[in-house]
Order: sequence, then structure tokens, then C-alpha cells
Amino acid sequence: MEQLALIFFRSTQRFLRSLCLFACLGFAATASASEFHGQVTFNSLPVPGATVTATQGEKKFVTISGEDGSYAFPDLPNGSWHITIEMQCFAKLEQDVNIVPNTPGLTWELKMLPLDQILAQTRVQKAVGPVIATAPKAEPPKPGTPAAAEPQKAPEETNQQPSDGFLVNGSVNNAATSQFTIAPAFGNTRSGFKGLYNGSLGLIVNNSAFDAQPYSFSAANLPKASYTDLIGVATFGGPIKIPHFLPRGPNFFIAYQWTRDSNASFTPALVPTLAQRSGIFTNPIYNPTTGLPYAGNVPVSSQAQALLNLYPLPNITNGPYNYELQILSHTHQDAMQTRLDKSFGQRDQVYGQFAFQNTRSNSTNVFGFLDTTDILGLTTSVNWSHRFNHHIFSNLGFNFSRLRTLVTPFFDNRQNISASAGITGNSMAPPDWGPPTLSFSSGIAGLSDANSAFNRNRTDGVSASVAWYHDKHNITVGGDFRRQEFNYLAQNNPRGTFTFTGTATAGPAGTGGDPFADFLVGVPDGSSIAFGKASRYFRQPVYDAYATDDWRLRPELTINAGLRWEYGAPMTELFNQLANLDVSSGFTQVSPVLATSPVGTVTGSHYPTSLIRPDYLGIEPRVGLSWRPIPGSTLVIRAGYGVYDDTSVYQATASYMGQQAPLPNYKSFTVQNSTTCSLTLANGFNCPSASIFGVDPNFRVGYAQTWQLAAQRDLPGALQMTVTYLGVKGTRGVQAYLPNTYPLGATNPCSTCTSGFTYRSSNGDSKRESGSIQLRRRLRSGFTASAQYTFSKSIDDDSVLGGQGPIAAGATSQNLATATIAQDWRNLNGERSLSNFDQRNLLTAQAQYTSGMGLGGGSLMTGWRGRILKDWTIQGQVTAGTGLPETPIYYAITPGSGVAGTIRPNRTSASIYAAPAGKYLNVAAYAAPTPGQWGNAGRNSITGPGQFSFNASLARTFRLNKRFNLDVRIDSTNTLNHVVFGSWVNITNSSEFGAPASPGAPRSLQLTTRLRF
Repeated sequence: MEQLALIFFRSTQRFLRSLCLFACLGFAATASASEFHGQVTFNSLPVPGATVTATQGEKKFVTISGEDGSYAFPDLPNGSWHITIEMQCFAKLEQDVNIVPNTPGLTWELKMLPLDQILAQTRVQKAVGPVIATAPKAEPPKPGTPAAAEPQKAPEETNQQPSDGFLVNGSVNNAATSQFTIAPAFGNTRSGFKGLYNGSLGLIVNNSAFDAQPYSFSAANLPKASYTDLIGVATFGGPIKIPHFLPRGPNFFIAYQWTRDSNASFTPALVPTLAQRSGIFTNPIYNPTTGLPYAGNVPVSSQAQALLNLYPLPNITNGPYNYELQILSHTHQDAMQTRLDKSFGQRDQVYGQFAFQNTRSNSTNVFGFLDTTDILGLTTSVNWSHRFNHHIFSNLGFNFSRLRTLVTPFFDNRQNISASAGITGNSMAPPDWGPPTLSFSSGIAGLSDANSAFNRNRTDGVSASVAWYHDKHNITVGGDFRRQEFNYLAQNNPRGTFTFTGTATAGPAGTGGDPFADFLVGVPDGSSIAFGKASRYFRQPVYDAYATDDWRLRPELTINAGLRWEYGAPMTELFNQLANLDVSSGFTQVSPVLATSPVGTVTGSHYPTSLIRPDYLGIEPRVGLSWRPIPGSTLVIRAGYGVYDDTSVYQATASYMGQQAPLPNYKSFTVQNSTTCSLTLANGFNCPSASIFGVDPNFRVGYAQTWQLAAQRDLPGALQMTVTYLGVKGTRGVQAYLPNTYPLGATNPCSTCTSGFTYRSSNGDSKRESGSIQLRRRLRSGFTASAQYTFSKSIDDDSVLGGQGPIAAGATSQNLATATIAQDWRNLNGERSLSNFDQRNLLTAQAQYTSGMGLGGGSLMTGWRGRILKDWTIQGQVTAGTGLPETPIYYAITPGSGVAGTIRPNRTSASIYAAPAGKYLNVAAYAAPTPGQWGNAGRNSITGPGQFSFNASLARTFRLNKRFNLDVRIDSTNTLNHVVFGSWVNITNSSEFGAPASPGAPRSLQLTTRLRF
């Protein structure tokens, strides 16, 4: 029965390529997630069954290495992750990895422990986290990783591997007589039971009484919210046996998790003061109609008054903000995972899984608007594995997944704010009720709410592969096909957006004026909107084929070479509801082109129904080697090179192409206030419709080349040192810009040219290089530790790689630190700068001690002292790094577009960081751009707040008897309760410039108890 379980764990990895059960995170962050993969080896031989864990704060994803030792996390959110490799009888491997797009795979070389440590290790049981966590969206693995990553594994799967889980080409015998044998469950030790079953019951508890107070910008003694977080866990697995009917049934596993979670935080904002609400300003305010200054208070329009009533009154007086709201959000989640496998004879095995997850959450913004989100994911897969002989294996699989997302805004079917305020031209459908979005350059909180959405995404996939193990070669050939459906019932910008920069109420030569005064008199500087038919049905087929050879050329040299072809077709819409732009050279002529009539009137070109020509040249060679140059030495050299395509670029593009004019019954535009289209709060959404987005029809899929060189050697004192160099070169990156725009104060050079749209092309370029050194102490006498320092630099001129924010004209972002549209559309090379994720220095260190291990650690301690003091595991982890780059923004409408947030200021000679009290950036370091010229401040030229975290845990397993074990664990995040900010306010013409924003979570304690039987 143990062997059946092992076959199940090994075989399941190969075909779980398209699992989208937990895509609730992956879908929301497709642009900010990347694949991470690698291989686990021992003496250059693959190690199946090794547990690979990726941890980032409270996030935790787990998978198991496949038959060839490979593993993959298909969509791991970008950022710093702590990777651990664990395998019984081997020392644990650990390393911090900065996950970025096209992160190259890592090879992990296991080291066997001495016999005394192996025996000690078998007595140490480590507690693990929840059964099923939100996992990244699954994608098919790349060549070199034919075993696909599983969704988050259950504790039983990660903590109780079968006793023969380690078997590398017969190198170790894990039979019952082996010294490495570990009883995986009570079934083989409890009399009267013929089956082998595992189970557990767990409870994870967190209460606000044990958590620190969230950071408050007001430093006031505000009451702390009361909450209790509960996570219930239950798992059970074993063979299904029905006497006289099914004496040898399949093996099953089922896991269920019930979660009730809360998150408390203090959210600051700058809201209108009582004087501003009454129309009193220190600057002179000019009448937009007469051009004369107001003699008294600024009048308030009826539309502005209706929207002003939604703003709260100030409640604090100190600090950069004047309002603070305590927000308590809730998440309810139910998740289940079942697995089944059955062997037929000696050559065939059928296995599969079914899982679902339902997540209901709510969130409140600073205005008190409560929005709810309901996500339901289903996934299932069926696989067949056949062994022709001892050298040839085949696998065939089918998988299906469906993800439904329902977003209900606060005003949905509740109150039509726009209609009651007298605002016309935006959507009046009940799901879109609510206020328009308001954006102020002065720093006043922008009024906004979520958009209603009911989206259903589905993936059907088949995969096949054949593995041939012959002599020194392990050759795998395979391919996959996926049909993806993205069914949206949502609007891009149905309530519209108004932008206020103080232009309307400014006097001669731009004197005076105030953005909030513009709002009171009802004259915005810019307006944008996009809505129409809410339903869109996108379709995309994805193909790939690969061949790899793991060639053990010599005992000291292994070469892994492969070639992969990958093709993701540009997305089409089921009813051809797509619109693009047909443009001439230099954008002097622009006209829309529709999928229903795909012939451009400007160029006369014929387009496919996707309006983007396909890119079939997705050829990706990969090669890697592991070399031990000195026989008998522990020095190991590893090197690799690979090419990786990014076929996920089409989804966001299709979303914008599917909801814009001139599609039937669609309204879209992004305009600046002018005599051609005079904007007011009452009539700001009644300008003529126009296309707001275009993409190069010859758009190419971007790719990254990666190369890596690493040297590893053992040192005295159970130490091991690894030095690694990594390089990444990105080509054909996405760039977004605003054609036919011009600097502030300049004259329109082409008044007859079409403008007011965002255009996308694939001419971006990026490069990242990093060097790291890691020093690790192997587990000895119960103590293990590691430290790693990484120095890196990443530069790019991409809009998605470096920004990952909104890319369409009219799209809004509350955090302009990741502006993604180029400032000067004629000088895209001027955008080349540090990448948004560039972190120059990163240091991570962790230590773990388990009491009662080794002679010096008290392994022979007996009696009550031994029972109390032995088998406690204490772990701590410290991460410290420099800040991420931010871009200084001079918030103004880009002339000719109606888009704000792309213009940068001029740099002065003052120091950026000589900030006044309460601020972290010096506003005197920047000035308004010179009229007629673009700002010369560099993109991502500000260094954001540094990063620091310290987490700790205490765990022990109590062996109650032969049948039951009780795991107890206490986890502490941000143990020192050190406040770390996520960013600085980067709008130079805002009164909040340089103020801290997005404080990190406070200290939190979590108790985990689990009964295993």
C-alpha cells in the first residue's frame, strides 16, 4: 500500500498543468505572477518525492518533485520568496529567491546526513500550515520541468510521505528492513486493522487580543477592532475496500478547510476641510467663465454638493493626513480537495482529483463603501499512466477548471448617485449605480468604488508525454493543448472618471487656482468613460510541444538539454466584438477597424478576426549542466541558459479592444476640457465617442533569455557556501504610449491628428543581473542556519514588466508609483530606467534549533526533563532590503489625451531625501516642467522605503500514543512590530508628497493545533 501511495505522489505531478482552482489570486494579478521551477538531485540523479515549499509572509505554497526530480510553481506572485527543499534522510536546503518574470530554474543538490542525524531527524515532526491555501493559477510547465506543480498540498501530503518516498534509481533501499524505514501511519502498527489510513484534525486560531495595534498615522489612542480568526482542517486518506465487491479498491485522499479570517487596519486620507467645503481657499480662485477672481466664497455646484456629501469630515489634526478610518475586512472560505488513484496490473495506473474553493470576502474603502466579492473555483483532472517496459513510460491526461467571480459594489441596485446628482452621460444600469471616480492632483482622496462584475473563466486541456530511460539518457517528449474561455459580464469604466488639476480656476499665466475649487464649480480638466454591452466572450487556444534529454555524460558531469515550442493564439471574441486602430506611419492618420470588417481604411491591410497577427515563432531552447571538476571534492559548478516566452500578454489587450467605440452600442472617450468638448460635472460624459485603445497588429510575444552560473562547496564546521550569478535579458517587451500628445505649454504640432488613445507595441527591452552568496550551516546537534546576500540591478523601458499597472487611456490607479504609460511618445528610450521591482540589496537570514538532538543537545536526556525540554523547534527569519524605485509624477492632463499621471517634473539641485518633519521626500527637489518641454526627472528615480521583517515560530509534536500525534505550533509575524511602509506619496504637486503610505501589517500571533491519527 505504501508503494501505491508513492506511485500516486510521483505520477500526479506530470499532468496537473492547467489547474485554475485557486486562480482568485492569479486572475487578479496575471501581470504580477511568474513561473518558478527547478530540479532536486542527489549525486546528479533526480530525486522524486522531495517537498518544495515557497513561503512569503503568511503565503505558503507546496509541491512535490516528480519522477525526474523536477518541480514547478506555475504562477508564483512576483517578489521575494523563501524556498525550502526537504527530504527524509537529507539536510534541508533553503534559499531566498526574488521571483520576477522569467526567473530561471534552480537545481538543488541534496546532501545525505550522517547516520546519527538521520536517526535524530526521524524523531522530529514539523508542523505545517493550512490544508488548502489560495494557490497560483496553474499553467503548463516549461521544458525541463515535465512534472507540473500541484496546488497547495495538504499537510498529510507534505508532512507524512510514504516510507519509500526516497528512491533514486535504486540507490537507497527503503524496504521494511532498511534503517531508513519510517512508519507512515498507524495501519501497519495497530493490530486488527488491515488497511493503511491517515487522518488529521486541526484548528488554527488567532485573536485580536494577541495582535498588536495596527499602525495609526494620527498616533491617537484609537480603539482596536475585536476579531477572532479560525481555520478548521480535516484530512483523511487510505484505500477504499468493500468486502466481496471491491476487495482491492482505489486509494483516496480528502482534505477540507474551513476559514473565517479578519484583517484590521487604519486607512488614512486627506479629505476636504470645513473651509474648503465652504469654498474658502488661500489661493486666488478665478471664475472659469469670466476669468475674474471670485470676490467671496467659491460657489458650489449642485453636482459637486451631492458628491461632496459622500466625503467624511476630518477627524485628526496632526500628520500629513486629516482623516483616518479603522477598516475591518472579512474573508470566509470553504475548500475541499479529493484525490483517487487505482492501479491495473503491473503496467497501468489511473488517477485523478477534484477540488473546489469558495471564497466570500468584503472590503471597505476610506469612504465606508462596502464591496463584496464571491469567488468559486472548480477543477478536476483524469490521468492514465502506462509502462511499456522498464525503460518506456507514457502518460495521458485531461483536465478541466472553472472560475467564477462575482463583485458587488456598495451602490449596486441600491442608489443611483449620478442620477440624483444630475450627472448625465454615464451608465444608468442598476449594477453600475454609484458616483463617478474623482481624481485630484492636490492629494485629496479620490472618490471611487469597485465596478460590478460577473466573470466566468474556463480551461479544458489535454496533455501527453512519453519518457524513455536508456543507458545515460532520460528523454522525455510531450505536448499540451488548452482551450481557454474568458467570459466577462462587466464594464471597464461605466461611471466615468473626472480629473481635477486646478487649471479651470487658475488665472492669467496659471496663477492661483485649486483642484478642489475646480470640483466645487463643476469644471473638470479631463474626462474619460468606457461602457456598453457588458458581455464579452474571449477565446484562446494554447499549444506547446517539448523534448528534453537528461544526459548523465559522466559521473561528474550531467547535461540537461531541451527544446520547447509554445504558441498562444491572439484572443478572439465569440461574436467578433473587437475593435482596433489602423494607423499610418507616424500616426498622422488613424481610423478604427472592426473584427466584423477587418480591413483597415488607412493602410488597406487585411487583419485576422483577432485584429492581431499571430506569432508562431515561440521556440525556446534550454540547456543546463552540473559538473564536479575535482574528483573527491565537494565543489560543484552549475550553469544554464534558456529562453522563455510570455504568451499571457493578450488577455489585457483583448479586454480593452472588446469595449470601446465604434463597436455597436458602446461609448468610450478620454478627452481634455476644451472648446471642442466643454466639460462640466453635469455634462462631462456627453462628448463624441472615440476609440481609446489600439495595439500594433504585428505585436510580437516577448521573450526572456536567462543565464546562470553557480559554484557550491562545503566548508569546515558543517558549513556550505554557494555563489551564484544570474542574468536575464528581456526582448519585445510591452510599451504603452499616447500618440500625438505634446508637453504642457506647447502648441499642438498636429491639430488634425487623432489623439486621445493609448497605443501598445512590443519594442521594449529589459535586463537584470544579480549576484548572491549564501552560507548555510547544515543541521547538526539540532541547529541549522543560513544567510544569503543578493546584489542586483534591473533596468527596462517596458510598460508591463516594470509597471504592471493600467495601460489604457482612461484607466485609473490610486497608486501612481507604477505609472506605465510613457511620458514622451516620440522618445520611448527615455523611459529606460530602473525596473519597478529593482531591489539593489537584499539580505535574508534564518536559524532553527530543535532541542534534544545530538549528544550536546541533550539527546540522552530522560525523565521529566526530557519530556518537557526535548523536541521543541524554534525558528526565526530576518529579511532586510533596500527600497523599491518610485517615479516622481507631476499630476496634470497630458495635452491632447485627457490622461493624467504620465508627466514628470523637472529635477532641481536640492537633495531628494532632505525632507521636512513628517515627510520622507523633499518637495524642493522638484519643480513644474518647463513650458513646452517634458519633465527631466527620471522614471523610477526615487528610492522607496526599505524593507525589514522578522518572523518567528515555536513548534512541537506530542506523541500521545502509537495511534495519535498532536502538533502544536505558534507563529509570530512581524515579531518586533516594526512599522514598514510600502511606498511614499510620489505626486510632486500634492500637499502629501513624501508622506508615507501603505503601512505593513502589525505583529500577529497564530496558534495551530493538529491531531494526526
